[in-house]
Order: sequence, then C-alpha cells, then structure tokens
Amino acid sequence: MRFLPRRGGRDPEQPYDRTEDAGPLSSPAFRWYFTGRSVSLAGSFMSPVALAFGVLEITGSAAWLSAVLAAALIPMVATMLLGGGVADRYRRDTVLSLTSLGAGMTQAGVAVLLITHQHPALLLPLAAFNGVFQGLTTPALRGILSNLTSGRGLQQASSLLAAAGNTARILGPVAAGLLTASVGGGWAIAVDAASFLLAAVCFARISLPDLPSRADGGPSLLGDVREGWAYFRSQPWIWSVTLAFAVFNAVTMGFWLVLGPVIAAGTIGARGWGLVLSARGAGALLASVVLVKVPVPRRPMRPALCSMTLATLPLLLLGAGADLAWLMAATFVAGIVAEFFTVVWETVNNTHIPERLLSRVGAHDEFWSTLSLPIGQLSAPVLAAAIGTAAVALTGAGLGAAAMLLVALLVPSLGRIDLTRAGERPR
Repeated sequence: MRFLPRRGGRDPEQPYDRTEDAGPLSSPAFRWYFTGRSVSLAGSFMSPVALAFGVLEITGSAAWLSAVLAAALIPMVATMLLGGGVADRYRRDTVLSLTSLGAGMTQAGVAVLLITHQHPALLLPLAAFNGVFQGLTTPALRGILSNLTSGRGLQQASSLLAAAGNTARILGPVAAGLLTASVGGGWAIAVDAASFLLAAVCFARISLPDLPSRADGGPSLLGDVREGWAYFRSQPWIWSVTLAFAVFNAVTMGFWLVLGPVIAAGTIGARGWGLVLSARGAGALLASVVLVKVPVPRRPMRPALCSMTLATLPLLLLGAGADLAWLMAATFVAGIVAEFFTVVWETVNNTHIPERLLSRVGAHDEFWSTLSLPIGQLSAPVLAAAIGTAAVALTGAGLGAAAMLLVALLVPSLGRIDLTRAGERPR
C-alpha cells in the first residue's frame, strides 16, 4: 500500500502521541479516550441486567429475550469486518465519536419502548441498528491504543482502561438491578443511552492527526478487508485462539446470557442477578489494578488460556443449582481470569501485529469468535426445553473449558509468543 504525503499527515508506520516513558495518562489524547471509554462502559454494564429483566417484565418469555439479544448480535457480527476496514482507513477517534452517537440514539429508543411497555417486536429494529453501530465500534477500539501509547505503556493503558471498566462492571449491574426492581429496566437503558452520547463528545476531543491521502488506484475498502483476512489466516497463533473462543462463546457465554436471567427471575431475582454480575466485575477490577503495576509473563499465552477454564465455573454452578453466595464466588474468580486473558491478548496483539492492520485483524478475531454467540443464545431455550436447564449449563461449561485447554496444548506457536520481541511473528 502506497501513501502520498499530505500536510498535517503522519508517517503511517509511526503511531501518534506515544507515551511509553511518561505513562499513558500523560497524553491528553489518551485521557480523553480513557474518559470517553469509562463513561460508555459505565452505562453499558447496566444494560444486560436492565434489558434482560425489562424484556422479561413485558413478555415473561425466554424466547423473546433470546430474540432481542440475537437481533443486536447478528448485525453486530455482520458489520465487524467492514468496521475493521473503516477503522484502519479513517481516523479511529472520528469513527468512535460517530458510532457512539448512533448507539446513544438507538438505546434512547429502546429505553422509551421499555418505559412505555410497548410490544417487544418494536425492540428488534432498534436492537439491530444498535448492533450495527457496535460492530463498527469494536475494531476501532481494538486499534486505537497503538495510536496513543506503545511498549510497556500498552499493558499500562489496557490495565487502566480495564480498571475503570471493571469499576463500572461492579457498580453498573447493582444500580441496574435496583432501578429495574424499583422503576423498571427502561430507566437503566436510558442511562446507557446518555453514556454513549457523552462518550461521543469525549472521543471527538482526542483529535488524532489526519491520515495521509491514499494514492489513486489504491486498494478499495473491500481490498483492505481482504488484506486483513490474509494476515489473519496466515497466523495460527491468532486464528486458533479465535476458534477456541468461538466454541467458548457459543456454549458458555451464549447459554449463560439467556439461562442466567431466566433462572434468576425465579430464584435470586433482579437484585441477586445484579450482585452476581457485579462480583465478576470485582474480580476483574482486582486483576486489572494488579496488572497496572505487575507485568504479565514474558510468554503469557498458554497461562492465559489455561486460566480461562476457570471462567466456566459460573455456568457450571448455575447448572448445579448453587446458591447466591457460590455463584458470586464463581463469577469473582471468572472475572479475575477473564481480565488477565484480556490484558494479555490486547498486549500481545498490539506488540506482534503491524499497527496498520490492527483493526482489520481484530475485526476478524471478533467476527469469527462472536459469530457463534447468537447461535448459543437462540439454541439455549430450545435445548433447555428438550433436555433440561441443568444439563445444558453443565454441558456448556465442560465444552468451553475443553476448548481453552486444547488450543493451549495443541498450537506450538502460542508457546513461543514473547513480549520482549516486539513485531516478531511467532512461527
């Protein structure tokens, strides 16, 4: 790919405003990103509890809940690959600002429908549009850190963002549970809508330099997407982890997202379910705070993947009929290991994938690992009706753990990934 110089542009091989020595918070651009992302996550972690119990309140149906969740997920997944090309072709701060604005407007519509108790079918198109905006957002989020920091700063930035997000993960579900139990889930969704709009303002203040103009006759947007795919499939260490998470997301997260609220509605209620989700946030917050100061292992991928087997514990205990205390303990542990993996994966990606390909490769990772999630969500109520909720939960937990262990043990290049060798491709 050839670029023509442009006044005010930057060398495409050099990221913007790197702050390795001073730390990421010394950069005004990172501070605006950190603020916007933190505000957005504060609302987003209220949404799962609010939406689940809001839909169940007006329908009493697990099938309607799975349909609304799938209506958002399917367009999100379908848009991710295009989003990867967009995020590597245009300024990522601009992409984030526009998509956050769109997500805020669609969530506001969802809030109005839930507050006024409209027919759940009206939620489907709004959920779909929200999914489109989320699909365009995700690849930009995967790539923008390399524009703001580098080296040791990447792990610090990832951990700081995780700490802020996990604080929201603790407080958000509890607040959503209280609001849902008192005035209804629609008001918690309204808070989420406002958080997206505030985040859009923050992202607009990042002000990355304009990208250089592209030469006439250069690759199209679809050509850029194909280039990302070519790199993705050439790296076994990337696609093997993506495949493992495709299994995990279908049989563990997909079942948990649908069966969890359904079981909770008849047992621990919205407040209890909020506490369970908040316990996961507490574990993740602990891990992220530690990882701000403590470096991950030099060769971190196998430990990170093996630890992810513990993330199946909540679904396992849900199927076993555990009480609230045990479920909170399990989600606390799951939060720790999931956060450890997230920081490792983000650091490894930003270290070993070329900056100009980060969003496109990240889009393929997100696309293929998330593609199976709506399948799991839609099949959960069907399987539960056929063989029982407990059997579905136990089977899903077992398959999710097996996927993590198998990829860790069977893919040699994962054991050779070394964070001290930046830019070197594991063979």
